Amino acid sequence: MPPRSDLAGRPAAPGLAIGPVVRLAKSMAARRSSGDPMQETEDLLAAIEAAIADLATLTETAGEDGAGILEFQVAMLEDEALREPALAVIAAGAAADAAWRQAVEIQIAEYETAGEEYFQARTADLTDLRDRVLGHLAGMGDEAPPPSGAVLVAEDLTPSRFLATDWTGGGAIALAASSPTSHVAMLARSRRVPMVVGLGAAILDGGTEAIVDGSAGTVWLDPPAAAKDEFRRRRAAMEAVERAAEATVRQPAVTRGGVPIAVLINLADPAELGRIDPAICDGVGLVRTEFLFHGGGLPDEARQVAAYSRIVAWAQGRPVTIRTLDAGGDKPIPGLTVDGESNPFLGTRGIRLSLARPGPFRIQLRALARAAVHGPLKIMIPMVTVPAEMAAAGRMLDDAVAELTAAGIPARRPPLGMMVEVPAAALAIDRFVADFLSIGSNDLTQYVTAAARDTGAVADLADPGNPAVLRLIAEVAAAGARQGIEVSLCGDMAGDPAFVPALLRAGLRSLSMAPAAVARTKAAIAAADLGA
Repeated sequence: MPPRSDLAGRPAAPGLAIGPVVRLAKSMAARRSSGDPMQETEDLLAAIEAAIADLATLTETAGEDGAGILEFQVAMLEDEALREPALAVIAAGAAADAAWRQAVEIQIAEYETAGEEYFQARTADLTDLRDRVLGHLAGMGDEAPPPSGAVLVAEDLTPSRFLATDWTGGGAIALAASSPTSHVAMLARSRRVPMVVGLGAAILDGGTEAIVDGSAGTVWLDPPAAAKDEFRRRRAAMEAVERAAEATVRQPAVTRGGVPIAVLINLADPAELGRIDPAICDGVGLVRTEFLFHGGGLPDEARQVAAYSRIVAWAQGRPVTIRTLDAGGDKPIPGLTVDGESNPFLGTRGIRLSLARPGPFRIQLRALARAAVHGPLKIMIPMVTVPAEMAAAGRMLDDAVAELTAAGIPARRPPLGMMVEVPAAALAIDRFVADFLSIGSNDLTQYVTAAARDTGAVADLADPGNPAVLRLIAEVAAAGARQGIEVSLCGDMAGDPAFVPALLRAGLRSLSMAPAAVARTKAAIAAADLGA
């Protein structure tokens, strides 16, 4: 079958690239079992230790963001909870490789039930660990590195494989599956490697050269000469725009008419901070605290205080808005979220879960109040539907601060704001008492349009530019202006230059986005004419 051109997927990291296609093999060499449970146990433990040594070596050159990911993988390999099921199966007579594969794939299946967001995106880490250990069991060495500038094509790509690849000569990634929120996608954005995911099986068939458009989410296999010429023109224009944007990225964002706009960044993991200069932004508009809960077990207060304080220190006096745990929906946490809900997106998630499980929520509020003494930290509550939820969160925060003060522990009550992502809240925003508002355009869009943003069949309906979505954004911005409180937007719309003019015309003066989107968003703001 001839290769298809212009395959459509999902953008994961912006940019344009052309290069030879390198397909990554999925097969694993066969291994002969010894038949001795004791020997199989020794072989598995030795393979795990060898995998840990591999990751430790790779960490030395991975940079801070990559090192954080690899350290997470090492922690998983060292966790008895991951290896014990495999050891039990070996004791019952199974081979080491079969036992390890079974144990890890059970974990992978649990992560995959989470859908397309944070926890589902971590399946690549587990796959990475599975295959690295299996490779050592089979006596395989590392695969040869791809040539410089190659387009890596696969079902998915593991973080360690990404970090072992030399991207200084260009290149791109085109995946049949995966997620824009995966660790590899985060790494690709920080290193400016164009990446497209969700291309389907067609990307795995044929083709020796490819053009990858990470901004549009398309891949052209074996492009004709005319397509290559167009690619070169587009890339030259893009590079010129990027150079101009990067030259001014540390300057304040101001519209053509002189209106100042606050540009903040979103953080999914503190590991990202090592590659970000705080001077490019006006603060942090969203910290996703789910990163603390994905390693097994619930984080204690001290660990949370350390993580939040680190982000506040990095911001150097700029405001930092930290969202309380947004678990549930597509982000399950074993032992905390509700299992078996028929529609978890409309179930016990966000603040609903926090109020239903007040113990972990109270610990998080205490940690946030303690970290707030180090700088201008703000707390944001997700998935708010009715005013009573904000009132309950406020009472719990007051109690946490009072407890800490009574115990002589330094603490401060941070401003308490809410995410506006539920249409019921957006339509009646005047009823809510909050110190600030932040519009979550991703969830707001999918709830307004009744179209999941990760379902390809209805992707066209899940359009942030839908007039109903823009109207709600404008109404929330107007309500904030009437109440004299700040209104920001922290969804994907904020970092898309195509939407910036509409958001500013809707009355927004604060946008929060992925760090890689700051330069191009500031350029879009500078070109915006609010009088037009």
